[in-house]
Amino acid sequence: MDRRPDVLDAARLAAVISPLRRNLLAIARAAERLPEIPDAQIEIIRALPRGAVASPGELAGRLGLSRPTVSNLLTVMESGGLIERRPRPGDRRHVEVLATESALDLFERFDRASGDLITAAAQRLTPSDREVLAAALPALERLRDALAAHQ
Repeated sequence: MDRRPDVLDAARLAAVISPLRRNLLAIARAAERLPEIPDAQIEIIRALPRGAVASPGELAGRLGLSRPTVSNLLTVMESGGLIERRPRPGDRRHVEVLATESALDLFERFDRASGDLITAAAQRLTPSDREVLAAALPALERLRDALAAHQ
């Protein structure tokens, strides 16, 4: 295993990202007393910010999921009050999906709690570590986008 700073240790990065995300989700949910919402449903809510609508097919394409999977997720989410499906204006044969105010509120509370938790945890790091994290964000965003494009 090469420990040079210019060589990416992909396995090590993956081993950090997964537990980091899992811990952040658990702590943010507990801090805000949020319900347990599966990641796939959270991604659908994330894809439907306030005022946005999308067809089930558009959501499937955007999230890299099959249409039947998205349809099943939407059915569960609709019964849980997280999304609404309505006929598309001018074309009642097609459906558009939007997140409910309840879902958007839960999502905003989760994002706020996550941000607060990361801020508090980062304050326990050295200034140098905080600078490295800040500098790494653009590269991590590009890595996220590259992985999404790989789907």
